[in-house]
Amino acid sequence: MRLLLSLSLLFIASALCRGEEAIPRPEYPRPQFERDSYINLNGTWSYEFDFSKSGLERDLQNSKGFGGDIVVPFCPESSLSGVGYKDFIEDMWYHRTISIPQEWDGKHIMLNFGGVDYKATIYINGKETAVHYGGSSSFSVDIAKYVTAGADNDLVVHVEDNLRSRTQTGGKQSLRLNSYAALYTRVTGIWQTVWLEAVDKGGLKNCRITPDLDNKQFVFEPTFYDLDCNARFKVRVLDGEKKVFEQEVPASNSAYIFAKLKNVKTWSPESPFLYDVEFTVLDAEGNEIDKVQSYAGMRKVEVRGNRFYLNNEPYYQRLVLDQGYYPDGQWTAPSDEQLKCDIELGKQVGFNGARLHQKVFEQRYLYWADKLGYLVWGESGSWGMDWTSIVAARNFLTEWSECIERDYNTPSLVAWSPLNETWMTDVDGQRARMTNDLYYLTKRIDHTRPVVTVSGGYHAGHTDIYAEHTYVQDPVELYKQLKLDEDGTPYIHHPEHSAPYNGEAYMIDEFAGIRWVKEMKAAEVADKKSFWGYGQAPQTIEEFYKRLEEQVNVVLSLDYIDGFCFTQLVDVELEKNGIYTYDRQNKFDIERIRKIFTKSREQAKKEVAEMLKERGVTE
Repeated sequence: MRLLLSLSLLFIASALCRGEEAIPRPEYPRPQFERDSYINLNGTWSYEFDFSKSGLERDLQNSKGFGGDIVVPFCPESSLSGVGYKDFIEDMWYHRTISIPQEWDGKHIMLNFGGVDYKATIYINGKETAVHYGGSSSFSVDIAKYVTAGADNDLVVHVEDNLRSRTQTGGKQSLRLNSYAALYTRVTGIWQTVWLEAVDKGGLKNCRITPDLDNKQFVFEPTFYDLDCNARFKVRVLDGEKKVFEQEVPASNSAYIFAKLKNVKTWSPESPFLYDVEFTVLDAEGNEIDKVQSYAGMRKVEVRGNRFYLNNEPYYQRLVLDQGYYPDGQWTAPSDEQLKCDIELGKQVGFNGARLHQKVFEQRYLYWADKLGYLVWGESGSWGMDWTSIVAARNFLTEWSECIERDYNTPSLVAWSPLNETWMTDVDGQRARMTNDLYYLTKRIDHTRPVVTVSGGYHAGHTDIYAEHTYVQDPVELYKQLKLDEDGTPYIHHPEHSAPYNGEAYMIDEFAGIRWVKEMKAAEVADKKSFWGYGQAPQTIEEFYKRLEEQVNVVLSLDYIDGFCFTQLVDVELEKNGIYTYDRQNKFDIERIRKIFTKSREQAKKEVAEMLKERGVTE
């Protein structure tokens, strides 16, 4: 696995030796809405840090190039960027020249950014063209009126990233100089692919895809850039090479296409079938003016009573916490293959999905989850924000809305979780108000998925899944904590500051987090500063296996718990509690780990009963 992490760097190095510039992360970044013709802008840009924040006064927006080189899409804190600067960067500038093909003249010319942390101001030939707020949400800018086709143009991106203001999303980025405990190296600026593509004036802007399993149909809702009353919109759905649906309608933003299928194939982790979908826009003469390749999965997710259902059947989620960090790329995977590999690592030890933690993952990761069959929860980077701040609330609501809209069509995405371990303090009821605003906002944008409003911490308002965290290490004490009270109330970490449990589906969506370093020395076991994890580290590898199995048994054995999320997939910097090391090497006997996580609930109940009997505990 370590080889995969260095592939991008080796590829770049070898290309440079040949006098060429390789494009890092060259794959199309938006696989569920893909056009054939585009220009990938990844590679070497010039940059300048602006610690004095005087760039506008110095006319940097009109720059023809800065003094330093940086490899996009990797953030300046990462080694893959070629910069590796890890102190706070509140202001920086990027520049590169972009060439616009002559044949793009007269079209929308879309400049697309997968992700820029945090505020991005875009200049073309010195003119401000757009401002975007949000470190995780993707955005596009039509630069047609600012560029000259057939000529070179100057693109400048001004980034402002004031993490310590606590008014912007940060996730697990450290508010201290260095990373510590479960907070890691920061991410500033461009951290996902940047690309150009031309779209006809009447081209397709987006198309929502809603699977309707009960009626054996997909519902398509298109939106267009410029409406032409004579244009037509065509949808084709294919099962491999076989066409299973085709319909053509007027190109209208109020159009709906109901794609009825005779023999439905469902999507699930066990059988991740995907239909190919083609969207085509035709002019009045029937000429093709835009074509987009997509795909769709026929699946249904919902909560009925206190159970999660997938495709109308109860489904137990065995998830793993995935934070999406990489040793040489920080938030950015060094290669598309590594994104795929991370999902395969989770599947090979028995997980059927992942809780994507404190980061909105890139669309290429979601594509591989769709292809490989892997449930995911979409979560924001909510940590570090001051929720008493109106500016923070506004910033968050806007960014979160954009993230939901971007990933709505993703079959593998089965739950939204906007907040993680929320704050205790409240000012004039703002905590409950913000929580409920998020619940209802998410439901208004997407009513098809359950919402886990707050994962762990302080619950304050409505939720579809009541999710709690526990890192009690002793399995007997864990059992005592998690078993239902006499009145049937489940474990609530902060009952005095949380909304009451009202019979929702209930999950333990963080637990274990057992510290273990491969080839750990006795001194490391005793020294909590050398690495971080929950509780006292086991003294031996056998003690680790025993503790892990007994903890998993406890969670599996309790009928009211409808799923779990184990902490975590890989070590991250100082946090050493992953199944794999930070560079994706095995830490344990993988088959032994797999047997633990895939154990039947009935077997777990038997083993818990035996454990309690051995320890003299009365159930």
